[in-house]
Amino acid sequence: MLSQNWLTVHDIRNLLTLSGYEFLHDWSEIVIPLALPGTNLFNRFFAKIIPFRWLALTNFVVGRPLGKKFTAEPTCTVVVAARNEEGHIEELFQRIPELGPNTEIIFVEGNSQDDTFGAIERAIPAHPERNCRLLKQPGKGKGDAVRTGFAVATGDILMILDADMTVLPEDLPRFYNAISSGKGEFINGVRLVYPMENEAMRFFNIIGNKFFASAFTWLLGQPIRDTLCGTKVIWRKDYESLVANRHYFGNFDPFGDFDLLFGAAKLNLKILEVPIRYHSRRYGETNISRWSHGVLLLKMVIFASRRIKFF
Repeated sequence: MLSQNWLTVHDIRNLLTLSGYEFLHDWSEIVIPLALPGTNLFNRFFAKIIPFRWLALTNFVVGRPLGKKFTAEPTCTVVVAARNEEGHIEELFQRIPELGPNTEIIFVEGNSQDDTFGAIERAIPAHPERNCRLLKQPGKGKGDAVRTGFAVATGDILMILDADMTVLPEDLPRFYNAISSGKGEFINGVRLVYPMENEAMRFFNIIGNKFFASAFTWLLGQPIRDTLCGTKVIWRKDYESLVANRHYFGNFDPFGDFDLLFGAAKLNLKILEVPIRYHSRRYGETNISRWSHGVLLLKMVIFASRRIKFF
């Protein structure tokens, strides 16, 4: 009788659970263990695609200790990227909730055509109860604004809120609780669960979001239902590690969402999704171009597949 000398991925997953760990993701390697013509092609690409992955000789599994609740409440920084959002500023000051023992709000104004900068400048002294700062964005794109805000943030938890109010500030405590309880290490908002308000997202935008969600779920090995939801949350210490490893992907992302998603996956952070209700914009126009940005997203999928899936 042959002795049992191997463990399946299911066996490892079960052992992780019994040992106080949770399963994150797995991938396969090595279909052909010999130095033959075409071996590198098979082992690098085909080993990760059905049905060839069923023939793989090696599997890698990533797990993490089960999340734990922290005894001390962490502080929080909310970074608000604001471009042409003058009509939402006062409402943001009134509605962003206090999260933990101290909530720092950093507005990063992105060279608006309206008086967004002036509106924030006037609102800060009008609300002395808020710990608030205003920065002028040095570059272009939301990604640059987020990186500018995160670079000077002091909170234990870093959080993004779009100034367009399509995600309500009242939803932020759910994100704070999800990460501070240890249930996840990177919290991603999902707009595609609850019914949306009319015209909150156009039909082709919904189709595009669902396609890219499936693509990134396959790429990252963890469920990703919505790649472009503006609300994302990460521990500052993990973000600092992400920045230190940013050269692996490069500074390629004008949105900021994929820089964070790819970085979180590379660090093997537990990605947890929080469903939110997506609302129609009431002031101004969206800064997203459906078709040109869709092409850019497709390029990111191809780029990420080489760096994450077929490395």
